[in-house]
Order: sequence, then C-alpha cells, then structure tokens
Amino acid sequence: MSNTSFYQLSAQSLQGQEIPMDSFKGKTVLVVNTASQCGLTPQFAGLEQLYQKYKDKGLVILGFPCNQFGNQEPGDEKSIAEGCVLNYGVTFPMFRKVDVNGDHAHPVFKYLRKALPGLLGGAIKWNFTKFLIDQNGRPIKRFSPVTKPESIDAYLEKIVH
Repeated sequence: MSNTSFYQLSAQSLQGQEIPMDSFKGKTVLVVNTASQCGLTPQFAGLEQLYQKYKDKGLVILGFPCNQFGNQEPGDEKSIAEGCVLNYGVTFPMFRKVDVNGDHAHPVFKYLRKALPGLLGGAIKWNFTKFLIDQNGRPIKRFSPVTKPESIDAYLEKIVH
C-alpha cells in the first residue's frame, strides 16, 4: 500500500462504470465522503459552487456516498443520484456508496487516510470529510466535515490554475 499512488486506484461511478483515478491526472481533485440525510448535506450546494467556479481551471470534485455515520445514506444509487441532482444540482462525478473506515474501506479512502491521517489516527470522523489532491496526484490537505466548501475557496484560489 505504501507504494500505491492515487492514480493507480479506481472506483465505480453511480452508474456502475469503473473510473480510473488516472483519468484525473493534471487536475486538482477534492475527494469528499457524502451523505444525503446529514446535517452537513447542504454542503453539496457549496461543493457544486466550487466545482462550477474552478472546473474550467482543472478542479474536479469526486463525491463518495457513505452510510457509515448515523445511517445517513440509506438509499440506493438511483435515489442518491436523484437526491444530489434534484436537491443540490450536483454535476460533479458521484461514485457508488462505499465504506471509508474499517476492513471494507474503499481503497481510495484507505490511501487518503494513510496519506493524511488527521486527528483520529487516520479514521474519518463523519460525512463530508474532504481530501485535496494536487495536480501531480499528491494528497496535500485534509479538511474536517465542518469545514464549509466556501472556506476551501481561498485555498483553491492559490493552487488551481
């Protein structure tokens, strides 16, 4: 695992298509574990605003629904997709529901937790934990669930070109 690079990983889109992370080479990537019934769910709107502002400059946001926190993502792929689009107008890529902690954690999150351990020794505390990966595939910053997308804007302004 220690020699794994972000670009060697892949994940399934909500539509079931295998998406290699190397398709995001040269882009700044913000990976977020999401939930549609969480107190932080309105962050979808802020994430979409960031995406709209920076997507033409090389930002991509990758949303990974997760049901490991308070059963706040109980739905299937169809209901997740409909909720994201209908309620928040999400156009950034969304992936199939994954675990972010534990033995069955998705490899993307195993990798990011190890690269940017945070305060809980790597474990993800709650929905809407955000990981920023630079254009070279290096994880560079972890943002807590309560960090609003608007707060990340100033950070992105410096690194997205």
